[in-house]
Amino acid sequence: MSVLTYPEAIGVGLLQGVTELFPVSSLGHSILVPALIGGSWKRDLSVSTPGSPYMNVLIGLHLATALALVVYFWRDWVRVIGGLLSSVRERRIETVDQRLAWLLIVATVPVGIAGLILDKLFQNALYTPTVAAVFLSLNGVVLYVAERLKRGGSGRRRAGEAAVEQVGPDGRPLHPDRISDQRVVGKLGWKEAVLVGGAQILALLPGISRSGVTMSTGIFKGLRHEDSARFAFLLATPVIGAAALLKVPSLLGHEGDGIRGQVLAGSVAAFVAGYLATRFLTNYFEKRTMTPFAIYCTVAGLASLAYLNLG
Repeated sequence: MSVLTYPEAIGVGLLQGVTELFPVSSLGHSILVPALIGGSWKRDLSVSTPGSPYMNVLIGLHLATALALVVYFWRDWVRVIGGLLSSVRERRIETVDQRLAWLLIVATVPVGIAGLILDKLFQNALYTPTVAAVFLSLNGVVLYVAERLKRGGSGRRRAGEAAVEQVGPDGRPLHPDRISDQRVVGKLGWKEAVLVGGAQILALLPGISRSGVTMSTGIFKGLRHEDSARFAFLLATPVIGAAALLKVPSLLGHEGDGIRGQVLAGSVAAFVAGYLATRFLTNYFEKRTMTPFAIYCTVAGLASLAYLNLG
C-alpha cells in the first residue's frame, strides 16, 4: 500500500511551491502542517517515520519549483549564462551580466558545501514539528529585525546609491530588471555576495526561510526590497535545483516504488504554485515589505508550538 496518497502529494506540492518562495520556510511548513492536520497526513508525511520517503519526495518537489523559477526568469538566465561564457572567453569581469554571473556563483559556494556536510546531521537531529515551530517563530523575528534596520537606514542608503543607467546603448529605456541588476552589482562586492549566499545555510534549519534570510541579509547590506528579492530568487534556483537532482535518482529506484505517480502530481502542483508565487512576490516587493510575513511566522510558530505541546 502506498505511503503517499494523491491528495497528500498535491497538497504538499502546493504548499512547497508557495512557501519555498514566500519568506516563511517551506521545510518548516512541510514538517508542521502534516503534524497539525494529524491522522494519515501525520503518519504518511513524517520525516521521522522509519522508511518514509517523505524527505526525498520533498526535495524532489524542489526540482519543480526550480523549474518554475527558470521559466519565470528565463530571459535573465540567458543573459547571466551569456555573461559567464563571455567572461571566461574574454578573461574579464566588466559588464553587469558578467559580474552578476560571478556574484551568483560566489554566493552559491558556501551553502553548497554546508548542505553536503550538514544535511543529514540536521535532518536526524532537528526535523521535528516542535523544533520547526521554534525556528519558524525565530524566522519571524529575523524578518522583523531586517525591516527595522531598513526603516532606520533606508533614506541614507538610497541617497548614497550609485547612479545607474536608465537607457541602453540604443537610447531606449532599460527594462526595470536590468536597472535592478545594476543596483545589485553596484552594492554587492565579493565578500557581500558570500555573506548573502552564506545566509542560506540557516535555511537548513526547519522553520528558517531561504528566501527570507537571503532577503534580510541583502537588505542589511543596503539592497532595496525588490532588488534583494530578485537576487534571492536567482540565487535560489541553482541551489534548490542541485539539491533536488541529487535526490531524484533515489525516487527512480526502489524508494519511488508505488509513489512515482503521486510525486509527478505533486510536482505539477509545485510548479504552478511556485510560478504564481514568484510572479506575485516580484510585484509585491516593489512597494511592500516583509513585515506581514514576519508577523505571520511569529504567530504561526508560537501557536503551533502551543498546540503541539499543550493540546
